[in-house]
Amino acid sequence: MTAPSSAAGPHEGPDRYDGPDRPGIFGGSGGTDRLPPPRPAYDIRTWKEIAHLLLNLPTAVFGFVYAITALSVGGSLSVTVVGLPLLALSLLGARQLGKLERARARALLGVRVEEPSPLPLARGEGMLQRAWMALKDPVGWRTLLYEAIRLPWGVLTFCTVLASLFVLWPVLPYLARGLTNADRAMVRGLLSPSDELERRIAELESDRGVVVDTAAADLRRIERDLHDGAQARLVNLAMGLGLAKEKLLEDPDTAAEMVAEAHGEVKLALQELRDLARGIHPAVLTDRGLDAALSSVAARCTVPVKVTVDLTDRPAAAIEGIAYFTVSELLQNVSKHSGARSASVDVWRSTDRLLIQVQDDGRGGARLDGGTGMRGLADRLGAVDGLFVVDSPAGGPTEVTAELPWRDREK
Repeated sequence: MTAPSSAAGPHEGPDRYDGPDRPGIFGGSGGTDRLPPPRPAYDIRTWKEIAHLLLNLPTAVFGFVYAITALSVGGSLSVTVVGLPLLALSLLGARQLGKLERARARALLGVRVEEPSPLPLARGEGMLQRAWMALKDPVGWRTLLYEAIRLPWGVLTFCTVLASLFVLWPVLPYLARGLTNADRAMVRGLLSPSDELERRIAELESDRGVVVDTAAADLRRIERDLHDGAQARLVNLAMGLGLAKEKLLEDPDTAAEMVAEAHGEVKLALQELRDLARGIHPAVLTDRGLDAALSSVAARCTVPVKVTVDLTDRPAAAIEGIAYFTVSELLQNVSKHSGARSASVDVWRSTDRLLIQVQDDGRGGARLDGGTGMRGLADRLGAVDGLFVVDSPAGGPTEVTAELPWRDREK
């Protein structure tokens, strides 16, 4: 049995001992005590720590000059046209300084700090919008703070280590370890992407991409359905009516048959247009809400579906639309893939969430990567801070739970 290792990394905290347990620890047996081997006074880690402390002064001087210049020039010119853009550029440059400091700490101190998410600067945004996004960047401001306060510390550590190389040589390793522990704390505290706003920016940037991709896919689907369906039927209808017009005087009976066929084509084209409009946003959903709209969807399912909608108010139109299309897609899967004999749809509100649960007694085995549109539904819900959970063991039953944020409908 080996002794439990420390939670600290290989370059942090106390020395670790991975040898056999000493007697009396965790039930160890008697014998000769085996203590962890002492760390050499001047090993590679000590020399890296000393190098880091000696580099503190030049890097601190450069960072201090950069931070003070950026703040003074940008602040004094903030009332002019160029002041705020200049400060925004300085904050973007501060991000690069922070990247270099994290790399130095990683190489010499063994501190693993994740890189902050990049700023979501869209190409379509104007210069003022991009500058405002940079001015609100917490990473840039924290890096400027880090650079502004490090000059005294850099002078102290440089002078202490330089003097110790001649005077306090025996205790320098322990002194270097203590000083670099303070450096590690500053790097983690000011250069780590621990700010909740940064994570939220990254999430919103990802969600925005999902929304754009989903909208583009919906637009392509509508164009394809119009081209392959109603448009093709209307072209055939025009050709048939043209031929019927030519036959009207020569062969009235044939012309009447062709007009009857054209009438049938008109009915089919109208039905396809109604289906397409229902796929975009059904009128029953706008007029009567989720209860009536989901009952209409359930009536078209190939298995009996029990629909229960327990809502005293209607949610915002966008949330209502996503809920409708989620249930519609799930019931299509029930019809095509489940082999179920019955299904149920339950919709209710819990505080600030709209919950949807669709169940069937089919064969199960549904997965997000199963090619039935489940992944698209999960992405669509995730883009609006929703959740999508599939519980479908082999042999069934299948239970899909979806959550959406509740937003009140505008009166």
